[in-house]
Amino acid sequence: MKIALIGASGFVGAAVLKEVLARGHSVTAIVRNPSKLAPQAGVVAVKADVTDSKQLAAALAGHDVVISAFNGGWGDPEIYDKHLSGSRAIVAAAKAAGVRLIIVGGAGSLHAPDGSQFVDSPHFPEAYRDGARAARDALAEIRKEKGLEWSFLSPAVHMAPGQRTGKFRLGGDQPVLDKKGESHISVEDLAVALVNEAERPQHKGERFTLGY
Repeated sequence: MKIALIGASGFVGAAVLKEVLARGHSVTAIVRNPSKLAPQAGVVAVKADVTDSKQLAAALAGHDVVISAFNGGWGDPEIYDKHLSGSRAIVAAAKAAGVRLIIVGGAGSLHAPDGSQFVDSPHFPEAYRDGARAARDALAEIRKEKGLEWSFLSPAVHMAPGQRTGKFRLGGDQPVLDKKGESHISVEDLAVALVNEAERPQHKGERFTLGY
């Protein structure tokens, strides 16, 4: 496959890039700063402003699928506006290019047992609240989109570097819990799930999540 990857130099994007290349696909890595990406066989780095939907649409044209690991920038006081505007531009660009879009969203929009979303809980970490709100609102908007083939993957509540096991369970709007009632995934296995969805779409027009 020919895959466009937005945010290839980031935490999630780097793991996705490794997984995509391991499966033999070619990658167009769309990044803010191509110099941050070491040259690799099978990778073409393209500098593009994700907030410029026309420029981005041109970069996405001709690909089989685009995986977006875009993030508005943790720690930026304007992360809500930046993440939401960037997300909107990515959706517009994918739609204009006629390319299937898989988005890495946040866990904050997952539902608690009472139906509320975790991002609205008073216990949700303040440092991540604005970014999680933006990802939640971006999901609400894309659910109304017509004429775009999309999937939205929310990670487990706890995600960290770890092992690539390829063994996890998938869910919908509620977190996948282990026997201890906890929600965990490695970033490596998140990448596995994303590339699985790229190769064999199972969640068209849906949000899904995963955990051990």
